[in-house]
Amino acid sequence: MDNFPLISVQGLSKSYSGADGETTAVLKDLDLEIREGEFVAVLGFSGSGKTTLVSTIAGLIESDEGVVTVDGQPISGTGTDRGVVFQSYSLLPWLTVTENVALAADSLLGDMSATDRARRVDETIDLVGLSHACDRRFAQLSGGMRQRVAVARALVGQPRILLMDEPLSALDALTRAKLQDEIERIRAFEKRTILLVTNDVDEALLLADRIAVLERGPGAGIAQIFEVELERPRDRTKVSSDLAYTALRSEIVNYLSAIGGDGLSSNGNEEPVLDLTDADAAALAAVKDLPKIDPVDLRPPKAYRDAAKTRVSRRYLEFSKLTKVYPTPSGPLTVLKDIDLMMDKGDFVSLIGHSGCGKSTALTMAAGLNEISDGWIALDGHLVNSAGPDKAVVFQAPSLFPWLTARENVQLGVDRVYPDATKAERSEVVEYYLERVGLGAAMDKRAAELSNGMKQRVGLARAFALSPKLLLLDEPFGMLDSLTRWDLQDVLVEVWNRTKVTTICVTHDVDEAILLADRVIMMTNGPRARIGQVLEVDLPRPRDRRALLEDPRFYAYRDQVIEFLARYEHGAHVAA
Repeated sequence: MDNFPLISVQGLSKSYSGADGETTAVLKDLDLEIREGEFVAVLGFSGSGKTTLVSTIAGLIESDEGVVTVDGQPISGTGTDRGVVFQSYSLLPWLTVTENVALAADSLLGDMSATDRARRVDETIDLVGLSHACDRRFAQLSGGMRQRVAVARALVGQPRILLMDEPLSALDALTRAKLQDEIERIRAFEKRTILLVTNDVDEALLLADRIAVLERGPGAGIAQIFEVELERPRDRTKVSSDLAYTALRSEIVNYLSAIGGDGLSSNGNEEPVLDLTDADAAALAAVKDLPKIDPVDLRPPKAYRDAAKTRVSRRYLEFSKLTKVYPTPSGPLTVLKDIDLMMDKGDFVSLIGHSGCGKSTALTMAAGLNEISDGWIALDGHLVNSAGPDKAVVFQAPSLFPWLTARENVQLGVDRVYPDATKAERSEVVEYYLERVGLGAAMDKRAAELSNGMKQRVGLARAFALSPKLLLLDEPFGMLDSLTRWDLQDVLVEVWNRTKVTTICVTHDVDEAILLADRVIMMTNGPRARIGQVLEVDLPRPRDRRALLEDPRFYAYRDQVIEFLARYEHGAHVAA
């Protein structure tokens, strides 16, 4: 590999002006060089300027200071030598998959014959696994499928440089693995130069030659670059047993935690950053006990409320022959078939599996939000047939009222669930949980002013404040950067340790599934998905992320889940 850099970023600085006229420096004096054929992954925190860096190299925005060169020549706007994929896709909704990709091909490959362009479009669509959906329009595509169209549009022109800004973060494990494999193929056989912004340390280690970690914003530069000297090809099902991999992974995770864990902005000011990483740690330890008030049981009639007073601890939540069938134009589609699951009170279970395996469907049926086709769900000795505050749900998007403060968003549910408590007692409940999730200093900020990580903290506080019998989490941290996700996992663990609420968490993150749960439920592929394997997680609680990285049992559990997912990468009904 030539030592002369293909891409050179020197002294890059970029600031933005807000509505109030105040200027914020996003990037400051950033230097980065990428050689021909090299794969560089960028890890960073929310607000550290990752997207600004990609957009500047792509020629989509101009820097305030510094220069970006390709092959020694300063860039001037966009170019066909650089393909870009962002986290958010911009598809034309009235066009099919093929038409959206062809639009990019027509723009980039004007010198190619129409027949060759059409062949290139078909080949690219096949590479991203969308041949079966090539005639579908936007509304008929899942979020993961839409992102695959965006990846195909960037690949169709076969650019020399591929710039990718967290393109896989919203995808399920199977789709993400397939696209990771395709990106690796591009690197290995087509010798593309690739810059990937990712929120996943494992993804960076699996794909990259070097990993560049950005400082915390504002005014971020490169904090440190890690050389990834792991032998290729790297097998995701085997790397956990590689001591070099586990050592480097631990080093990067601990480094990220160290530079992001003080809750201060990178310039040393005592103003907390928006994500409040490990914020209010000392205050949390001093939070007073929750007031001794009980939530009202909102479910009539009185006989039902009286019966509910007899609590059970064994078989507290039970799925029996749970089945879900959706009507489609081509006939009934069975998504889940004969799911049996028993949980004792206080159990924490993770659900993991590939897209379409019915994880979220099972969760919404447990919440009473989705009709059960066959079988039944019982919670605390009573059949689940409607939604209610006894079943709290946290989705990937927290769905806050943007004009209300964090306090007011949580207060809405608390006022309903604790009508017999005094106003002061209800306020104590709200403040207790907001402080527990690290928002003691931000509870009076409007939701519109909060970062994505802070909004999800409000969602967690709101869920716990309802004193639910069942907490249901549907990939609650899937769209967050690594550090914010880790912080919120730790927040969830800390609050759950105090409440021991019975919990089901749907996730596509193997580490998250193991860190949080007593059992990991692995689902086979859909349609007619079932429980394929159950992993008992025998790790002591409370769990510490750094300690887990040194525990060989953690990597053994990790291997089992990854191996299960790998078995189902190539079809819906592979024998377990």
